[in-house]
Order: sequence, then structure tokens, then C-alpha cells
Amino acid sequence: MGKVNKTVTEYVCSECGATSPRWLGRCPSCGKFNTMVEEIVKPAEPSKGASKPVYGGRAKPLSEVAFERYDRTSSGISEFDNVLGGGIVAGSLVLLGGDPGIGKSTLLTQIAAHLSKQKKVLYFSAEESCSQVKMRAERLNLEYGNLLIINETCIDSLEGELDGVEFCIIDSIQAVYTDDLASSSGSVGQVRECASKLMRIAKSRGITFFIIGHVTKEGALAGPKVLEHIMDTVLYFEGENQENFRILRAVKNRFGNVAEVGVFEMTGEGIIAVTDYSGVFLSESRGEEAGSAVTPAQTGARCMNVEIQSLVSKTTFGQPRRMPLGFDYNKLVLMIAVLEKRCSLALGGYDIYVNAMGGIKLNEPACDLALCASLASAYLGKPVDKYTAVFGEVGLTGEVRAVSYCEKRVAECVKMGFKKVLVPAKNMKSVAKYADKIAIVPVLYVNTMIKNLFS
Repeated sequence: MGKVNKTVTEYVCSECGATSPRWLGRCPSCGKFNTMVEEIVKPAEPSKGASKPVYGGRAKPLSEVAFERYDRTSSGISEFDNVLGGGIVAGSLVLLGGDPGIGKSTLLTQIAAHLSKQKKVLYFSAEESCSQVKMRAERLNLEYGNLLIINETCIDSLEGELDGVEFCIIDSIQAVYTDDLASSSGSVGQVRECASKLMRIAKSRGITFFIIGHVTKEGALAGPKVLEHIMDTVLYFEGENQENFRILRAVKNRFGNVAEVGVFEMTGEGIIAVTDYSGVFLSESRGEEAGSAVTPAQTGARCMNVEIQSLVSKTTFGQPRRMPLGFDYNKLVLMIAVLEKRCSLALGGYDIYVNAMGGIKLNEPACDLALCASLASAYLGKPVDKYTAVFGEVGLTGEVRAVSYCEKRVAECVKMGFKKVLVPAKNMKSVAKYADKIAIVPVLYVNTMIKNLFS
């Protein structure tokens, strides 16, 4: 009888790499707790006298590599396609993360039903029974006649179900397991090994996988970081459960722009794409109360007007609070320092709260000037006109620096019916052609912007 190769596992510390034949609560090398993760050890194949293959000479100049065009398939939801970079790429792995109840399964069920009209699609459900998935499809009034579904938790049985399948949904990666590991599903080792198997299947057979992932209470994807590394695209589905609007954000995309965001609305008939952003990122009462300013923010290939709201309140503690939502904390502190030093606004004794409407995150420098305008408006108690927009990068000297996509930002303001826009003085030449459609005010320093808005 031939010798049967047995799969061997060992436990490796995720912090220092120390190994142990059995699980330990504390790593004997670095002393960290709960860092021992089970991993598969492939036994070395016994040599039979065969000579080792000789490697080398396979490298070639990049100019000689044939350019490969990736065919894209529409998901049936325009905003989802935009975030992916124009559609679904065959043979890719797409990881979708989000809070419980945010609508991950609903979104992918809609996409699976649309793709199944012309393609062979498999829904691999590890968390819900087949009847539960059908109940959701009925509630959404989907045409699901050709959609294949299986209720299984062992990832090893998946490969036998993939004959002719072009798209596969895994719901979810934390609920499946492989028999190669003894640990329970959802553990670090199981998530990593199951994701690696899916990657090998996707690249060898050209099957596109949509993988649902859970998130931790901090908002990060649960499991090892290598889960995100081996994925082609990583998406986050964000929003408040009490609100109808959702934002889909790409944090990694090998086939598109990571700055793209998609806006969706949760309705009784499912998740629909939102193309008119004015009701999401702009409030109806802007311009009536102090503390709000509008900026045209560039997100990927699109530009959208976003309202920034600020609240300045006298602090009752020794240390004033700074609470930004949608902005980087350090950016807020920096802009407060500039306003205090360069514009003589005594914000040091006030609690400051800043919010970007709609739950969007504004990380680009072009939003600095609008943030300063919002803070100055809240401090002075004077509202900014509702038909005025502001954008520009602010330096530590108080200088307003030029930004990219200036023409696109002004064009978006014209399209939305704004009457006045404050732009960096160094961008004036590029937007002079819009002077007959909107009042363009050049700004060289932050204090100039404040005088123009509140004089």
C-alpha cells in the first residue's frame, strides 16, 4: 500500500511568528495572548531521484508583454458598476463588508438575480436557508428562475458545484470552513484558508466571486488582513440603519479608482441607485442657520456638492472637545489653529463639532476652505448664503492654494444653480470661461474669504 499523505497543522503566533504543535493561550515567545493561529503545514514530497527543474530565463521586458483587455459585465445597478470601475471583471474577487443589517445580502441578491438572466450564477448561502433567500427574492420582486442556490458551510464542497458557473456569491466568508483545519468557522486560520481556496478557483477557472464579510465593532473587516490583500476589490457598505441612504465605498480596486463612491437608497422594493445627490448631501434649510457651507467635492471621476455643518459651543470642561464626522481629526485641529492664528477667531475655549452631510468622508485638501468657512460661520453666528459654494486648499500660513479639477467643480456649481463660488486665486485662469454663468471670487488668503462671506 502506498503511503497516504496526511495534512499536518501547527499553531503560529500572528505577532512574532513563533510556532507550536498545539494551541496555547499565550505565545511563549512574545508573551501576547490569543495570537496562536492554526495553519496548514504541507509535508514535503519524498524525492524519487528526479532532477530538480532548472529555473531562469523566463523574465522578459515589459514592452513585450501583450496588453490584456478585461471584459466587464453590468451588474444591473449603475452606482455599483461605477464603484467597480465600469462593471464586473471576469475572474475577480470582490469583498463586500458592512455592519449587520446594512443591506449586503440584499444588494448581492439583486445583482445575482440580474446576472442569472443571461449567466449561470450560484448563491452559496452559509448563513441563511434556501427558503430564506427565496423569501427575500420574493419580497424584492426579482426574477430568480435561473439562479442556483445551495445551503452549505463547507467550502470544500463548493468546487463540485461550479461546473459552468460564471458568478458565485459567498454569504459569508466568516460562516464557511474547510476540513483541512480543525478550528471553528470564523477563526483567523479558517478565514485565510477559505479565501485562499476561493482565489485559486477564481484565477484558474475565471469565475467571479462576490464575498460578503463581517466587520468588527471598530468598523474593520473581521479576520486577518491578508483577506483584503488577496482580494481584487474591497468594498464597504456604510450608512445608518435608521436612515434610507447607503454609501458604497471602494478602499481597494485593482481594476478601477479607489476614490469612487456609490449612493443607494433602501426602499421596500430593494436597494436602488441614487443619481441626484442634492437630496443626500445638501439640506433644505442651508443658508438659514449659521454653521454650514457647501463645497464641490471630487470623488473618483465624479464631482458632487456636499454640505459641511459645524457647531461651536462654549466648553464646560477644561479641555474643549473636537468631534469631526467625515473629516480627519488632525485636519480639523489644523484648520482651527489656522483660524485662530491667521484670522483672530478665538476658538480655543469652544467645543467644536463638524459633520459632512450624508455620511460621506471628505479627505481631499480642496475641502479645507469650506471647512474654515463653516467654522467661521458657526463662530460668528452669520449664515453663508445657500447659493454660495467654497473650495480650496489652506496652508499653515493662511494662504489658499490651487487645487485640481477646478473647472469640473465650478461646472458642477453652475449645474446645481449656485450663483457664487469662491475659488483659489491661482485657479482663476482655468475657470474664467464660466464668469458669465456664475460669480467667481478669487481668494488668496483665508481672512479674505471670511471678509467676503460675512462683511
